[in-house]
Amino acid sequence: MANVLCNVENEIATVTINRPKAMNALNEDVISELGVIIDDISKRKDVKIVIITGAGDKSFVAGADITSMQMMTPAQAKNFALTTHKVFCAIERMPQIAIAAVNGFALGGGCELAMCCDLRYAADSAVFGQPEVGLGIIPGFAGTQRLPRLVGKAYAKELIFTADIIKADEAYRIGLVNKVVPKDELMAFCVKRAETIKSKAMFAVSIAKAAINEGMDVDADTSYRLEAEKFGMCFSSPDQREGMTAFIEKRKPNLTDF
Repeated sequence: MANVLCNVENEIATVTINRPKAMNALNEDVISELGVIIDDISKRKDVKIVIITGAGDKSFVAGADITSMQMMTPAQAKNFALTTHKVFCAIERMPQIAIAAVNGFALGGGCELAMCCDLRYAADSAVFGQPEVGLGIIPGFAGTQRLPRLVGKAYAKELIFTADIIKADEAYRIGLVNKVVPKDELMAFCVKRAETIKSKAMFAVSIAKAAINEGMDVDADTSYRLEAEKFGMCFSSPDQREGMTAFIEKRKPNLTDF
């Protein structure tokens, strides 16, 4: 694939949006290729963590490709949004943990791509924003939905209504990113975080991811029942018996189930 690259090493898949001359802008081809790669990864047992980043040293994803969107009809624009929603939701719901390594501009669709990942780590040079209203549109790849869930309704409305661009440290302050690191240390840091996560019981990590995501959109009582159900599911995994036995025996567990 020309627009999206994927490299798997040591159970970590690095997925790179590869349009550096276009600041890694998203168009229909990019979304299609990304969808194929995510669908493949989600079925693989040899991949536990996915790191998504952008090619080059300037941009994670600078947004959707405006030149390809300019003459879209309302129906075409809606279809593009729905297609992208499907791919981004696949990232959000895949059993693997998705980490966004935000190495530069994360604007519009780029910010929305980062938000569908489980964790977001940003280079100190990264910037974030949803500038769509300046172009006569709104965020169309779930930015109006995921942003308030991450930073709260007030911050989300301010960012979307003003089209403000914020630096990485401000994104960290409002809870949009988990941590800011020096740019030249970003990928090494993300790999280190990935190694930490995949050293745990990955079946349990995957179940925890599903419990958090599914519980966010239901009432409290339903979410508690959902958690209890998924808690019970963990006891079907060999890692539960091994993890608890190792704890009692004061040794390091041999966790293998995923």
